[in-house]
Amino acid sequence: MTTTTNRIAFQGEPGAYSHEACRKARPGMDALPCRTFEDVIEAVRSHRADLAMLPVENSTYGRVADIHHLLPESGLHILDEAFVRVRISLMSWPGTRLDDVRHVRAHLVLIPQARGFLTQHGITASAAADSAGAAADLARERTPGIGVMASELAAEIHGLEVLARDIEDHHHNTTRFLIMGRQPDYGRRSDRMLTTFVFRVRNIPAALYKAMGGFATNGVNMTKLESYMVDGVFTATQFYADVEGHPEDPALQRALEELRYFTSSLDMLGVYPADPLREAQQRTD
Repeated sequence: MTTTTNRIAFQGEPGAYSHEACRKARPGMDALPCRTFEDVIEAVRSHRADLAMLPVENSTYGRVADIHHLLPESGLHILDEAFVRVRISLMSWPGTRLDDVRHVRAHLVLIPQARGFLTQHGITASAAADSAGAAADLARERTPGIGVMASELAAEIHGLEVLARDIEDHHHNTTRFLIMGRQPDYGRRSDRMLTTFVFRVRNIPAALYKAMGGFATNGVNMTKLESYMVDGVFTATQFYADVEGHPEDPALQRALEELRYFTSSLDMLGVYPADPLREAQQRTD
């Protein structure tokens, strides 16, 4: 892949967890913040960035809303996946003590994840549109008694002081990101590859059951299968699937051939290596 800008686009303010994912997965690239997921995709399509970092699912809250609608229409291709542990830090402006903090702001999904810590310290919380944005606001306003829950990267970027680290109640919360680019890479870059595709089944009885049968009979592990409506019509359903293997593997090749027989459309979104954390998690299951 030819790099033209050395930028990777993400949704959110500097210091967002998506920004942290960019730093971890592509440390040599400059991160480009964007307002929406659509803006992230457009940044790559318009060559303002080479890659997009998009969150697709979280181990606590499930899939990211609307993202599966955007991926097939984006014109981009999945090149890698990245798993990032969500570590929540409480921060405030320098010189503030933890005992001084009476109220915190954070993205809505972070607040219940640190409920135990907040209760223990008698701290109330309110929702912000973006945790990293709340950190930027606090750095600018310097309101006494106010803190923010966000990534440690947000504190670093906005000049805040971390008062407590890893305050989440459960230390397994992980977000899965997809790294996407304009050109596909179907090369076998790892011993463990994943293939992602979307499809619609033909309008015949038991079509989905029959379409999935090829993966079972050929011993192909399907790690994800999700359905969602398209065009707001209940009868128009598209399926999003992740499977283990490379399309050139004989078993997966046979399974995909059988799938094509029962589908009205089948589009490959990407072929890419499994993140090492995926294997580590499966070893502990």
